[in-house]
Amino acid sequence: AVPILGLDATGWIGSLLGASEDDVSMPDIQVPESFQGELRPYQHKGLSWLAFLDRLGLGPCLADDMGLGKTIQLLALLLYERQLNNGESPGPTILVVPMSIVGNWQREAHRFAPDLTVLVHHGPERLTGDSFAQSASTSDLVITTYALVNRDLETLEKVGWRRAVLDEAQNIKNPSAKQTRAVRALAPERRVALTGTPLENRLSELWSIMEFCNPGFLGTLTEFKRAFALPIERHNDRQRATRLRNLVRPFILRRLKTDPNVIEELPEKVESREYCRLTSEQAELYESTVRKMLTEVEQAEGIRRRGAVLAALTRLKQICDHPWLVRPDKDDGASPPTSATTSGKCIRLLEMLDEVVASGDQALVFTQFRQMGRVLASTISHALDRDVLFLHGGTTQTQRQQMVDRFQLEDGSAPIFILSLKAGGVGLNLTAASHVFHFDRWWNPAVENQATDRAYRIGQTKRVQVHKFIVAGTLEERIDQMIESKIALAEDVIGSGEDWLTELSTNQLKELFSLRPDAIAD
Repeated sequence: AVPILGLDATGWIGSLLGASEDDVSMPDIQVPESFQGELRPYQHKGLSWLAFLDRLGLGPCLADDMGLGKTIQLLALLLYERQLNNGESPGPTILVVPMSIVGNWQREAHRFAPDLTVLVHHGPERLTGDSFAQSASTSDLVITTYALVNRDLETLEKVGWRRAVLDEAQNIKNPSAKQTRAVRALAPERRVALTGTPLENRLSELWSIMEFCNPGFLGTLTEFKRAFALPIERHNDRQRATRLRNLVRPFILRRLKTDPNVIEELPEKVESREYCRLTSEQAELYESTVRKMLTEVEQAEGIRRRGAVLAALTRLKQICDHPWLVRPDKDDGASPPTSATTSGKCIRLLEMLDEVVASGDQALVFTQFRQMGRVLASTISHALDRDVLFLHGGTTQTQRQQMVDRFQLEDGSAPIFILSLKAGGVGLNLTAASHVFHFDRWWNPAVENQATDRAYRIGQTKRVQVHKFIVAGTLEERIDQMIESKIALAEDVIGSGEDWLTELSTNQLKELFSLRPDAIAD
C-alpha cells in the first residue's frame, strides 16, 4: 500500500493543499459576541482558520510562536461553536495540559469565556465513574492533565467527547509513551493540537502530533520513517523535506513574533551574551574532570564510554555554574553558600541584577539545575537584601500561583524570580519582567525560547532584554556555537540532543572539553 499520495487538486482543495495562511481564501468568521476581549488581526485569522478546518472534519495544529495567544484563539473557537448551536453546548471538549498550567487555563477561560461551563478534572477530589461522566457531559470544557489521561483513561473513555485539545502538544512527541497512547485512545469527533514547538529534535515528533490531529494521514510510524524521517535526517534529502512540508502545511498554522503583522503588537526584544570566566577553584575542578573523563573514555567501550562522556558533560556544566554543585554533601541538607566569590557567573549576575533592581526593573533567572537555583536564591537575597522567589519541580500549584501573583504586583518586594528551566519554562505569564537571564544553556533552543517567552509575550509593555551567560574558553562556549548553528536547522525540520557527543573520538572530545587559557579569571 502507498501510505501517502501525491494529489493534483483544484478548487478550494487546491488552494488549501500547499498554500499558506495568507493565500488561502477562507471565510472570515465573526468573533463570538460572548468573547470577553479583543482578538488582534492575526488571532482573528487564526480563529477563522481553526473553524474552517473544524467544519471540514480536519484536525488543525495551531503552532503560533510562544506568547502569541493560542489560548484565547481556542477559547474563541469554543464560543463560536456554541453560538452556532443557538447558545447550547455542542458537546464537551476535553483539554489536556501539563499539570503546571491547569490553573492558568481555568483563569483564562473565566476571564475571556465566562459563558463556558468548565470542569477541572484534577486533584485527589476529582470525580470518577458515572459522576464524572454525567458532569463532563454537561460541560463545555473539561480540563485535565497528560498524567491523568493515562491514569484515568477508563473513566474518560465513558464520555462522548466532541473534541480533544492538547496544549503543549509536544508532550506526546514520543509516539510509544504511555501518555501518548492514552491520549490517542480518547476517540473524539474533533481534534486540535496547540504547541509553540511542533518539532524539537526528531521528525517522529511531528508524526506523533499529526497522528493525533489526523490519524493515518502520514501513514504508520514505520512507513513515515521509511518515506521521510530517514531520508531527511540521515541524508538531508531536500526533495523529501519539501514534499513533507507541503503535506503538513495545510494543517499547521505557525505565526512568529518576527512576522511583520505580529511584531508590531510586541515591544522590541534584545538578546545579548554575557561572557564570564572561571575562578581558580572552578578551573582546577574543570581540568581535573576533563583529565579523569579522557582517561575513562580511553579505557571504556560501548555503554560505559557513553556514560562517562555524559557524566563528564553534566559535571563540567555544573562546575561552570558554581563549584558547590559538585560537592558530595550538597544533597545531604547542606546549606548553599551566600557568597558569589567562587563563581565567575554569580559575580557577574549580581553586578547586573544590582543595576536591574536599582532601575526599578524586575528579572527572571533560569537554570537547568535545581541545586543551582538554591545557590542563586541564597546569594542574590544576601547580596541585594531582597526577597527572591524560587520555583522548581517541587513547588506546589498553590505556591506557584502565589509566587506568580506576587511577582506580577511589581511592588519591588520580590523583583527577582528564579525558575527551574523545565518547571518554569512553560505556562506562566510573567510580563512584569523586563530582563531574562539564562544562567546556563540548554541543548534545545526551543526550550530556552519557551522560557524567555514567559516575559516576551502579548501584554508586555517594556523592552525585554535577554542575557545568556557563557563561560568563555570552556565547553559552554562551544555549546553556544552549536546551539546557534542548530537554530537554523531546527527551523527547517531537524534537531538533535547531546547523545551525538558520545560518538566523538577521544581527540575530538579533548578538543571540545579542553580549557583555553582565557577561561580563567585573573
